[in-house]
Amino acid sequence: MKRLVLILGLALLPLINGCARNHFNVPQDNVVDQVKTLGLVPIIVDADSDIRHPQRDELIALATAQNRLHERDLLRLLKNTNSFYTVTMLDADPNALFRELLSRRERRDDAAIQYNKYFFKTEALTSLVSKNNLDAVMLVVVSGITRPEKISSSNLLDSLETDYNYLIMTAQILDRKGNIIWEYPNFRTRFLSYTPVLNLQYPDFDEARANMSPKIQVKFKALEGIKRALDERRRDLLLRETSEVDLYMTQFEAMTSLLEIDRDRKPAPVAEKSQQEPAKGPKP
Repeated sequence: MKRLVLILGLALLPLINGCARNHFNVPQDNVVDQVKTLGLVPIIVDADSDIRHPQRDELIALATAQNRLHERDLLRLLKNTNSFYTVTMLDADPNALFRELLSRRERRDDAAIQYNKYFFKTEALTSLVSKNNLDAVMLVVVSGITRPEKISSSNLLDSLETDYNYLIMTAQILDRKGNIIWEYPNFRTRFLSYTPVLNLQYPDFDEARANMSPKIQVKFKALEGIKRALDERRRDLLLRETSEVDLYMTQFEAMTSLLEIDRDRKPAPVAEKSQQEPAKGPKP
C-alpha cells in the first residue's frame, strides 16, 4: 500500500505542482541559456556521516556497490527530462572526488525536513567543471542521519516513536562558480516531501510481546536484509517483476520530476536600450 501511494504521488506530482512551477534556484531562462552540458558525478557515499550500523564498513561497501549498479538509471532519467543539451557521467572515483571537493557538511532541519547539506570548495569545483568542459555538475550523496519517526507494528496494535538511523539521498547541481542551481530535497515545491532511502533499524514488537515486556527494543536490520531491500524490484500492475529497483527509482524519479523545464514559459523581458538610436534625417 505504501509503495502504491508513493507511485501515485509521483505520477500526480506534475499536476499538483503545476506545469509552470520553477524548482530551480534561478530563473529557468538562466538554466536554458547557461547550463547546456551537465556532468553527473558517480553517486557518493559519505562514509563520515551518521551511519550507526554495527557492520558499518560492510554497509558502506554495500551502498557503494549498489550505487554503481543503478546510477545509470539516474543518467537515463536526467536525459529524458530534455532540460539539458547533454548529460554525461564523469569518469571519476566518487570518494576521492568527494574528499577533494568537500568544504563542510551540516545536519539541517528545514521546514521539518531533516537532511545533510553539503558545501563544496569553489576552486576545486571550478577546476572539475572546466577540466570536463561542463557548464554545471550534479553531485548525489548517500549519507546517514538519525531522526525521529513513529513506526507501527504490522497489525497496527503497537507503535514506537523514537529516533531511527536512516540512509538518505541528497543532490545538488552547481555551476563553475559554486552557485547552487538546484537541490534535493527541494524547498520550491508547494507541498514539501522527502523520503529517506531506507530505515536501518526496526522496533522488535514481537520480542516485547513474547516476553510480555513494555519495553520495545530497537534493533539494526541484518546486512543481508538491507541488501535484499536495496535489490527489490518493482512490480507492474500484473505483479510481474520489472528490471527497476524500487528504492533507487523512487529517489531518482523524485529528483528528475523537479528538473523538468517548463517549455511553455514566457521568455524573460528584453532590457530596453539605454540610449535610443538617433532618428534618421532626410537624405541630402
